[in-house]
Amino acid sequence: MSQFPSPGAQAMKAAVVTGPGRLRIDEVPLPQPRRHQVRIRLEGCGVCASNLVPWAGPEWMQFPTEPGGLGHEGWGVIDAVGDDVRDLRIGDRVASLGHHAYAMYDVADEHAVFPLPGAFDGLAFPGEPLGCAMNIFKRSEIVAGQTVAIVGIGFLGSLLVQLCARAGAHVIAISRRRSSLEWARQAGASEIIPMEDHWHIIEQVKQLTDSHLCDRVIEAVGKQWPLDLAAELTRERGRLVIAGYHQDGPRTVNMQLWNWRGLDVVNAHERDLTIYVQGIRDAVTAIRSGALDPWPLLTHRFPLERLDEALNTARDRPDGFLKALVVYP
Repeated sequence: MSQFPSPGAQAMKAAVVTGPGRLRIDEVPLPQPRRHQVRIRLEGCGVCASNLVPWAGPEWMQFPTEPGGLGHEGWGVIDAVGDDVRDLRIGDRVASLGHHAYAMYDVADEHAVFPLPGAFDGLAFPGEPLGCAMNIFKRSEIVAGQTVAIVGIGFLGSLLVQLCARAGAHVIAISRRRSSLEWARQAGASEIIPMEDHWHIIEQVKQLTDSHLCDRVIEAVGKQWPLDLAAELTRERGRLVIAGYHQDGPRTVNMQLWNWRGLDVVNAHERDLTIYVQGIRDAVTAIRSGALDPWPLLTHRFPLERLDEALNTARDRPDGFLKALVVYP
């Protein structure tokens, strides 16, 4: 058998995380689609920041993972369909919300995939984070003329800068990495502020807004300090949007501040599959209209055998990094 499966193959390569910071590549049987499911011959999978805590091996994490586990940003071509699948066919190129995409093939419910237009052929399309960005943008209720601070400029933050700036908002981008701030500037941010000193950032934002602070603040880091900072930057009756993935323990919040300012606080993480898929549909529309341009933000690519390096790169975020992809030939 060749290194990677060819059409008609019965086995595939899949990553198995065996412990904190450790993985192996196994050869396993191809998954078979059940009723209302499709199998996707994957072209690639995005590396999500939510993988990093499991990769570090917290107490609640169980090893080894299932083959392909943790990967949930896959895209590729349907090569098999189960019974009673109506609207999808073999050969359709799709974005998938399957959960075993660190492998050559994955199986997903037919309602958890979205067909991609032919204009995107040959282009990487990690649909889950693109749909996530669209859903966060929608929940933020951005309109032209607002001042919007985005705290944390990774892949998600950069997408949100694009969406907010192209909607006519005045965007303040805040990040600890200089290269991320330059990305934000290119994406349309009106102001960039290094995330260095808490009170200095607040004073800078006050100066930029005549002390009014921001109509909307989107926290896109997932750590305690950025959450505290985001609340401080939100004006009275403004909207604080939680987009960072908080999974490393409980958080404390300044409820006195939230109450005193009358903040609207939105947890912008969706759990409804239908809304996730609608977000991907909205991302396709936004790309076609020019409101979103994700491809320059896909900065690093790795083969499956170097998934550990991809995860470590996503963790360490070297200069110029925004998004890692694992790609399959």
